[in-house]
Amino acid sequence: MCGISGFLGWGRQPADEQIARRMTATLRHRGPDDEGYYVDGPVALGHRRLRVIAPESGRQPLSNEDGSVWAILNGEIYNYVELREALLRRGHRFTTESDTEVIVHAWEDFGEACVEHFNGMFALALWDARSQVLLLARDRMGEKPLYYAELDDCLVFGSELRALLAHPCVARELDFTGFASYMRNGYVVDPHTIVRGVQKLPPGHLLTVSGTKTRLMRYWDIAFPRSERRDESEWAELAWDGLCAAVRRRLVADVPLGVFLSGGLDSSSVVAATASVAPARKLATFSMGFTEATYDETPFAREVARHFGTEHHEFVFTAANAAALLATLGHAQDEPLADPAFLPTLELARQTRQSATVLLDGDGGDELFCGYPTSLAVARTPLLYRLPGGVFDAAARIVGCLPRSTRYGSLDFLLGHLFRAAAHPPDVRTQILMGGFTPAEQHELLSDEARVACDAIDAYSDVAGVLADAPAHDELDRLIYHHAKLYLAGRTLVKMDRATMAFGLEARAPYLDHEFVELACSIPSALKLKGWTTKYLLKRMMAGRLPASIVHRRKQGFGVPLARWLRGPLRPFLEDVLHPDGLTRTGLFSPRAVARLVAEHIGNKANHASALWTLVSFELWREAYLPGLRWV
Repeated sequence: MCGISGFLGWGRQPADEQIARRMTATLRHRGPDDEGYYVDGPVALGHRRLRVIAPESGRQPLSNEDGSVWAILNGEIYNYVELREALLRRGHRFTTESDTEVIVHAWEDFGEACVEHFNGMFALALWDARSQVLLLARDRMGEKPLYYAELDDCLVFGSELRALLAHPCVARELDFTGFASYMRNGYVVDPHTIVRGVQKLPPGHLLTVSGTKTRLMRYWDIAFPRSERRDESEWAELAWDGLCAAVRRRLVADVPLGVFLSGGLDSSSVVAATASVAPARKLATFSMGFTEATYDETPFAREVARHFGTEHHEFVFTAANAAALLATLGHAQDEPLADPAFLPTLELARQTRQSATVLLDGDGGDELFCGYPTSLAVARTPLLYRLPGGVFDAAARIVGCLPRSTRYGSLDFLLGHLFRAAAHPPDVRTQILMGGFTPAEQHELLSDEARVACDAIDAYSDVAGVLADAPAHDELDRLIYHHAKLYLAGRTLVKMDRATMAFGLEARAPYLDHEFVELACSIPSALKLKGWTTKYLLKRMMAGRLPASIVHRRKQGFGVPLARWLRGPLRPFLEDVLHPDGLTRTGLFSPRAVARLVAEHIGNKANHASALWTLVSFELWREAYLPGLRWV
């Protein structure tokens, strides 16, 4: 795992190595072990390295035999040994054991189609000096980030926004399309970013630059092929074998390795698969708990750890831990992210880094196997939206009077979001169910000037664009596609990448192995949500392989007691960040509307924790990245 950056000039002026060094220096946290550069003619490549594979010989940038092709990599190519052997048979010569060297030789044989041969999580840049072509590529599911900006004089790229902002031609200006996307979703949907002129390369895409021409191309997409008729037990065994294969690929490392273990079904399944494919390996597991019992999953994680005899590490996250991290949160996010679980994930990464360098996690299980409450909402409540207007309004008023619970997936939690989303098309409803402000809520919170700017932007156009060509056969396939392309890529994986890389820790997600994704998406959706049982096939797969109490436990989610903390120990912080004077100076939000949310929440008249955290996360990011912003 590493950080990459660089640029390609359009003209004949040679690249400035000092700029490349400044850009790369911003990514030291991603690669604390080493740095390297390639600067020649119009191109500059910079690399910060975290030693995971071939620690002695894998220094980047790496080239082919004659030094005409150079590459830098953030991530891992898991099938690099097989590719290396195939390329050796085709006459290529290697000088290292690094997975990055495979990239340059694969380019020589396959051109831009080389990315189709890679099984891994990656963001890479490759420069071919002979053809004067720059290739940028991002892995299929979006585990690794890659930002770029097409400017008047050059194309600039990097693993994080901060690297691009270190280039003198990238301006620190707020992008209102990105801002509107953040407000509506709680994250900025690809390809937009929060900074004007900068874009994210979408998952499964590559970008080639030749001369002054750029070409963006999708090389892979999630598909839902019509599958052979199989019974439940056959599908369960196929899925288990696929998960074990994905885990086996991710165990390749020359450094200590463990598993993030929440105690939920997904991470517990990864532990079970690891124990199955590497029974002789002493496995370390890492869990984060809370003193608040309703949020604490450590008893379940402990049960799984005992079952498999892991070396278990357990930590507790408190409001004091949260307060200690808040001062650095704006910088750590790199781009605003309205996910309060980012805080305990940061702390878990910090603690884990003392014992391990590579961690496996369970990201992707909920998306691929219909694990979120939205699966039930989409599949089981279509009649709700067909109620006559008067009946619907009466039902909405009743739901509005229900006591508000913060418990993930509770009845009032689901019903409240269902009625909030009622006025929108189905795909937008799904997006609203996953978080963010509705247009009406956003309209109320913004200043007059910002409201005019945002009202001119259809922030849900990205959702419509993503879903327009979704290769789905039914509503659940469409939901899986929606969650994977938007929530997973835009929020969950961003959270994991930023939190782990903040401490030079590499996270690997077996569920996101593209071969496993292709297998999972060939399973009939009726086996993923059966009746009122979410993740039905996954539970069938793990029956007998995990304790029954883990297989059949209610989904909890990695929640944070944020509502309580914002009324208690974090209240001074909340009132300071969202103080009316500061909001007035910046000019984006309505001080009066925000003050009402704060007062109602602190007074326990309503639970506005999610809305307040969305505003707080943005303000912390803005102060770190755009401290001089004035929208007045």
